[in-house]
Amino acid sequence: MLSVRYPDFKKFKFRELKFYASTEWLADNKKKYRQVFDRWDTSYVYAELSFYNKYFDIEDWDVEVELRCYHIKKTRKELCTLPFKRKVSKYDNIVYIREGWGNKADGTFWKKGTYAWEAFIEGEKVASKYFYVEDAGENALTNGNNAYIQVHSFKLYEGPYDDVMEDDRKYYRKLDANDTRYIYAEIMLKNVHFDKLWQCELFVKFYNEARELKGQVIRLQKIERKDEYLKISAGWGSNVKGSWRKDKYTCELVFMDQMLSAISFEVGEVFEEGAPTIYHPSNSAPLFFSPSEEITESFEELMGKLDALVGLSEIKQKVREHARYIQFLQLRKNAGFEEKESINVHSVFIGNPGTGKTTVAKMMGRLYRKMGLLSIGHVHVVDRVDLVGEYIGQTAPKVKEAIEKARGGVLFLDEAYALARSTEDTKDFGREVIEILMKEMSDGKGDLAVIAAGYPKEMGKFLDSNTGLKSRFKHVFEFTDYLPQELTQIAWYACQEKEVKLTTEAKARLDEIITNGFRDRDRSFGNARFVYDLIEKAKINLGLRVMSNPAPDSLDMDTLQTIHFEDVANIEIKPNRELPLIPIDEELLRESIQELNRLIGLEKVRSQIIEHVRLVRYYRETNRDVLNSFFLHTVLIGNPGTGKTTVARILTKIYKALGVLERGHMIETDRQGLVAGFVGQTATKTAEKIDEAMGGVLFIDEAYSLSQKSNSGNDFGDEAIQTILKRMEDRRGQFFVFVAGYPDNMESFLKANPGLSSRFDKMLKFEDYNAADLLKIALQMLEEKGVLPAPEAEEHLANYMEFLFNYRDKYFGNARTVRQVVTEAIKNQNLRLASLSPDERENISSNILILEDVIDFKSDSSSFMFNKRGIGFRRSGD
Repeated sequence: MLSVRYPDFKKFKFRELKFYASTEWLADNKKKYRQVFDRWDTSYVYAELSFYNKYFDIEDWDVEVELRCYHIKKTRKELCTLPFKRKVSKYDNIVYIREGWGNKADGTFWKKGTYAWEAFIEGEKVASKYFYVEDAGENALTNGNNAYIQVHSFKLYEGPYDDVMEDDRKYYRKLDANDTRYIYAEIMLKNVHFDKLWQCELFVKFYNEARELKGQVIRLQKIERKDEYLKISAGWGSNVKGSWRKDKYTCELVFMDQMLSAISFEVGEVFEEGAPTIYHPSNSAPLFFSPSEEITESFEELMGKLDALVGLSEIKQKVREHARYIQFLQLRKNAGFEEKESINVHSVFIGNPGTGKTTVAKMMGRLYRKMGLLSIGHVHVVDRVDLVGEYIGQTAPKVKEAIEKARGGVLFLDEAYALARSTEDTKDFGREVIEILMKEMSDGKGDLAVIAAGYPKEMGKFLDSNTGLKSRFKHVFEFTDYLPQELTQIAWYACQEKEVKLTTEAKARLDEIITNGFRDRDRSFGNARFVYDLIEKAKINLGLRVMSNPAPDSLDMDTLQTIHFEDVANIEIKPNRELPLIPIDEELLRESIQELNRLIGLEKVRSQIIEHVRLVRYYRETNRDVLNSFFLHTVLIGNPGTGKTTVARILTKIYKALGVLERGHMIETDRQGLVAGFVGQTATKTAEKIDEAMGGVLFIDEAYSLSQKSNSGNDFGDEAIQTILKRMEDRRGQFFVFVAGYPDNMESFLKANPGLSSRFDKMLKFEDYNAADLLKIALQMLEEKGVLPAPEAEEHLANYMEFLFNYRDKYFGNARTVRQVVTEAIKNQNLRLASLSPDERENISSNILILEDVIDFKSDSSSFMFNKRGIGFRRSGD
């Protein structure tokens, strides 16, 4: 036998794992297989495991099979384990194992979610596959109703195996048998289950006139909450022409075992362009979907829905006037007037977040469709990330794809100003997006409205960034912030949506929070989003309070939906981060202070730091909040070589010792470490550097360079500053920023952005070292090298340091200049010793610096010139 001769020989070969819910048998031992099921139409979900019998026609044998089902959330929860022992007949080439799990009553066991079946044969895992249960309501699929999707358009085109770009597609009702390769169905579906994220499984089936299945394509796609429409292409055929015989065919769409629609088409002698007839099972008469298909709502009904929105009185009036003017132009055109310019439907929406811009955009899409200006009226929302590529050649395809997805409706450009970051930067691909959009708006295929939205100030810059934008966007709508009474009304709607209600006391407290939020608002104020977030947080607090009850299951519905005063009062608008409970490390603090005291000079800086240490220690000892009382972000100002970096390192150790830094490390960087060469990369690069510094200090040397324009004129440094400021606020107390630089430049840096000076509440000014300090530094450096100056050499160095100090300017290098002098003196000493014979060197101390070694340093200003571009000086003979 094979198993005896070959011990590792397997008697089976895995074939397939499929799922079904209906127990109805189909031809050829098949079931109605699928991966997506409706909760209220499902009792049991069955797994069908099939494998090839390698002992076919040889002998019978026994097999052990195990099926396991899991509910997939953050972790896997096992629902069942089903073991089987089956006898495999030698007459069965393919073996089928079918078993299910659930409850005989529809909708009782399975809930919305992601699940998986796993299959094991002879202890070996052979397959694992997901399936999904969706919930659109108890009657989502009854009496011809479909609460998930509706077919909006259904067309056919011909092409090769790798499909056809949308711009190049031609749609047919008849096709030429000799020249047809693949026949593709292009299906536009309307997402009726709009407010949920769910999985859509669509079966596209091609039948000939004899109802023989020619081909089937299955599309499984995740539907996002904002997806109003879904476009799918599915084709069947061959790259070899002639694979479609002359016949009459139908293409059917099946969803959750129900036929959505079907179209009839003919493959014959010639191609004939046009839209085929569409049949729907709930309609006795055939349907014909075309771009001019009417929507059921009247113009006044649509305007009534717009008027029902909270606030926006000026917007409502302007939209109504805009719509009426379009009707006037259409009336003139029908009367025979020649309108030289086409009707402009492109707009700019200006306003802060949450002011209703997206909602009104959807209304306008439907209005434009009703008026015959758009064929679909849907809204496709994009921003800079969706449109701008990372490299040359990537942007144009992304923009064109977005345009085609929006074709027939509205292309909504959220934060459109981000496309025009710099008018002088030639590397900014956002400009390419603008140029493509302007060409589309001028002489594109039409059937498209573009709405650009964003903050007021930035949108002004956006329109000014290209002279052609204002001529394309002729309609500007300004969305003002909602008033407190309007926000209160929005809160009522939010409660209705979230199925909660407020007590009188809770409503009063909520109104107070809304009013305070309105008073303290800035341009990032969330308006309606702010209110919805408040209701959501209050609902969470309600849930926590209810679940603290010993018997929450016994509570009535009113208790489960009523928000009380404490639920609203406990809402944290901007929660403070508590101080890490890290005790003061007295030993590290003492070492750090000693290290600070050993530094030469810097009396004022040292005094400031000691005072600050005492203050922070006092706050710690009295349990006061250090992190929310001080920023502890520090500016270090001084000429080069004055000890800024050294002090920054010591100060970092001090903060670590005081327990206000969790890790206490310091990440040193400069402009090069923060700014990237291309648009959009700087924010990422800066954020990564901040993440490295989290729990410690980010030290930015020569920080002023971030506010200086490069030769190309880009403002990538400003992007780094904005990123740093935002993280300083969002992650307050989790890291500190030290910025260092020269006095004049740092003053300009702090004035370059109003947010900078307010974030840095500590400034350390490093004065130039005096002559005595410079000499002490020189002697310390010599000592570190193991070199001792002779008295006359030390006297000469003292005179030279006095000379350097008296003739210093703003480019003077302080300790750096001293290090150059010391390095040069030691080099002279080494050259002197190298010129002696070994015998002569035996009688001379090798660690003594004599006058000859320093005599070249002359106290004569004519012997050197200051290098205005560098630090310190250079000899005129070098």
